[in-house]
Amino acid sequence: MEAARRKVVSGRYEHLFTPLDLGFTRLKNRVLMGSMHTGLEEAPDGFRRQAAYYAERARGGVGMIITGGIPPNPEAGGGGAILSNPQEASDHRIVTEAVHAADPDVKICLQILHTGPLARTPDCVAPSAIRSRIAAFTPRELDEEGIEKQISDFANCAAMARLAGYDGVEIIGSAGYLISTFLVERTNQRTDQWGGSYENRMRFAVEVVRRVREAVGPDFIVIFRIAAMDMLDGGMAWDEVVQLGKAVEAAGANIISTHFCWHEAQVPTIATMVPRAAFAGVTGRLRKALTVPLITSNRINMPDVAEAVLARGDADLISMARPMLADPDLVRKTLEGREDEINTCIACNQACLDHTFTGQTVSCLVNPRACRETELNYQPTDHSRRLAVVGAGPAGLAYATVAAERGHRVTLFDAASEIGGQFNLARRIPGKEEFDETLRYFRRRIEVLGIDLRLDTRVDAKSLQAEGFDHVVVATGIEPRTPDIDGIHHPKVVSYIDVIMGRASVGQSVAIMGAGGIGFDVAELITHKGTSAALDIDVFAREWGVDFANHPRGGVTGVVPMVATSGRDVTLMQRKSDAVGKSLGRTTGWTHRLTLQRRGVKMMNGVEYLKIDDAGLHVLIKGEPRLFEVDTVIVCAGQTPLRTLFDSLEAEHVPASLIGGAFEASELDAKRAINQASELAAQI
Repeated sequence: MEAARRKVVSGRYEHLFTPLDLGFTRLKNRVLMGSMHTGLEEAPDGFRRQAAYYAERARGGVGMIITGGIPPNPEAGGGGAILSNPQEASDHRIVTEAVHAADPDVKICLQILHTGPLARTPDCVAPSAIRSRIAAFTPRELDEEGIEKQISDFANCAAMARLAGYDGVEIIGSAGYLISTFLVERTNQRTDQWGGSYENRMRFAVEVVRRVREAVGPDFIVIFRIAAMDMLDGGMAWDEVVQLGKAVEAAGANIISTHFCWHEAQVPTIATMVPRAAFAGVTGRLRKALTVPLITSNRINMPDVAEAVLARGDADLISMARPMLADPDLVRKTLEGREDEINTCIACNQACLDHTFTGQTVSCLVNPRACRETELNYQPTDHSRRLAVVGAGPAGLAYATVAAERGHRVTLFDAASEIGGQFNLARRIPGKEEFDETLRYFRRRIEVLGIDLRLDTRVDAKSLQAEGFDHVVVATGIEPRTPDIDGIHHPKVVSYIDVIMGRASVGQSVAIMGAGGIGFDVAELITHKGTSAALDIDVFAREWGVDFANHPRGGVTGVVPMVATSGRDVTLMQRKSDAVGKSLGRTTGWTHRLTLQRRGVKMMNGVEYLKIDDAGLHVLIKGEPRLFEVDTVIVCAGQTPLRTLFDSLEAEHVPASLIGGAFEASELDAKRAINQASELAAQI
């Protein structure tokens, strides 16, 4: 292990594995697990579950961990966990002791999170009584006494964190939470010493850092998270960012962590269509103006990306939050030269941030064990069985690899020439190129685990029975549903699979039947022109109206998005009367809707399909007949499960299980499929 470490440090990852000396303490490498609220903070038995979750990441090799946000008082969060007294600190010791037992060299810092006007309580507070468009309540404007209370509560929370055994705290001063609302004029309309001039508006942030440092002493890590580019129209100007950075550094911050959004900003910063390390250059620019180490973050999901950022001088430390959900051993695998075995975060947000903002416990689409370390484990089997898994889509891949990891002998069949199933469609959509990483991961797992992979192979009940498998797992997936409409087989009509795979030509005037996730993906594909924004920072900046070169206020003020389009006339339709796109992910759905709207895609709900003929698509909208004179009708009207094999196995009394889309095809859902498959494979 040490030889491997020396090889890596002296070679490819020289910067990543160089320790960072803070004077009174040292970080063993430059990788930290960034803060992410998981829901475990409020869950029953939550401290024990957090202990297992963070300890696993500590064993995985990170240099520092920053916890999910913990409010310093009730009005800061709204009914969740807080840290304000010694009893609560005692509970937190379960977490800190577990991390330090896992690796005494790993530092763990508590994030102090005051959500301010975004708190889920009518008692929420802010510098001015201005309600955010994404908030539930109008905040109460703080008076002088109230401001003093909040500052004191920050300091007290930091003192309690030290008592609890944490190595430091992170103060979040960004994202539209309390501190950041003092900084921006649109949310701070005060005329006293806490408002007006920028010197006054930043007073609260600086005083919080000063009082926290006073409370914890000199030998304790204090991190301040700054909105280096807040993506907010009328947000902070560059000189204000620098001025604040210097002030909090002087007030006692050891490290400054750069953040790049407010939650209400209209620019995606962490979704899969965002280029890797897109914002690291902003951190690099700020780093030149300050003397303390800087952390950068956002869409840094592989070690080579992190190393390149450090080598360019864009940061001193790399924050990876979601990547540590996807693979707790990311750093250790890198240290051992096993980068091809990393289960890469694909920034889908489906099981992490979408869960956070809908009140569910966080997990991970590609790693359903995340945040379930005390309940979902892949223990070695006592009785190795011969298993056949039919279908190498997400469900089949998950089942096969988990079962093989546990010691079962697995044969994986697929009629296609490559693994992946529906992932092979997803990775062809502009902005979803990261799905290639998941397929790379599974291909490598198949090799490492010695799974017998048989592609281009169709099987039936008799052939499986003849091989004498102990159990057959059917993961044969779905087939597109064909609606019962007159003219559905007209030459104008094509299936979404043929469009995505490039087997069908698409005209200039298009109707898409079905506005679920697949309908939106198809609309993205056929309206896209040029390079994917996910692969080119300049394209991303143009499409989302970000000016990295000149850094106007918030990075976006006065910048008009310029979206390249194929020029097609596209209408996206659905039968439901709900708003089009309502079923999309909470944290990414708005980006898909906004992108298509900017490309001129029309979206219609409450559509009743009548027939398709040479004239086009005939429908009723709110009872009124309408003809769409289109060249092409793309059918994205749902799926039906492919379970013929399972039915025939049952008829032959062959022990079999049904998983994935073949089990339930109401919506294509890789998260559900991988989770179900992993749970079942953990039990067999």
